[in-house]
Amino acid sequence: MSRTLPDMLIEPVVRMALAEDLGRAGDVTAMACIPQGARMKAAFVARKPGVLAGIDCVRLAVLAMDPKAAVEVRLRDGASFDRGAVLAVVEADARAFLSAERTALNLIGRMSGVATLTRTYVEAVAGTGARIADTRKTTPGLRALEKHAVACGGGMNHRFGLDDAILIKDNHVAVCGGVSEAVRRARAFAPHLMKVEVEVDGLDQLDAVLDLIAEGVAPDVVMLDNFSLADLRTAVARVAGRLTLEASGGVDLTTVRAIAETGVDVISVGALTHSAPVLDIGLDAL
Repeated sequence: MSRTLPDMLIEPVVRMALAEDLGRAGDVTAMACIPQGARMKAAFVARKPGVLAGIDCVRLAVLAMDPKAAVEVRLRDGASFDRGAVLAVVEADARAFLSAERTALNLIGRMSGVATLTRTYVEAVAGTGARIADTRKTTPGLRALEKHAVACGGGMNHRFGLDDAILIKDNHVAVCGGVSEAVRRARAFAPHLMKVEVEVDGLDQLDAVLDLIAEGVAPDVVMLDNFSLADLRTAVARVAGRLTLEASGGVDLTTVRAIAETGVDVISVGALTHSAPVLDIGLDAL
């Protein structure tokens, strides 16, 4: 499925990355070696198969350096591709294009790596009913782009920051004096459109949360942190669909299918963003 982010969200990241690369004097190699006014044409080509994310980073990086450049986008974010696929073709001022090359490749490679790894996890749990979600374990400054990449890979986004949902973790529980009290306080605070999630680390805490249903203050989501497969199955049976259950911790490609088969609704995977390998994409002169 094709996905896009508004240029307004992408452009500041691209410009920051370009400024970091250009430094104090600009691209001295391009200025030294490339005649002023020279033109070049090149293609962004996949060296490995994958799922595309970040194609607009390429477009905006090139246009930031050469506003008159011609950028032909061949595939959109969310598309799968094979090795050798041409993702975009650019014709631009040679100095400007070569100055934008590394920033464009860094961003599209990073984002496509996240999208590709996410697709692998999504395919691993196909048919179970469980959905794969990301976390806030993102590269500082790149959260919007990395979460966009997760969505391109077929995953779903968890909260974007500290302000869009209440997630009560173990340290919040410790300070509040117990899981029930923490949830009651969160429910009293939360406006009607804000979800409340609580992390539990055992079936005893889960039972305490379930007791809150009768009070009308139960959370929307319960995160089952580092539960064994047996305890995950027990939790699913006890909740019986009354709350959304999210499994977290100990998730990798060797364990995710078995976790999904316990019947949980969501599996959150920090590795989607903190450990995704960069997808190899290159630039070939035409």
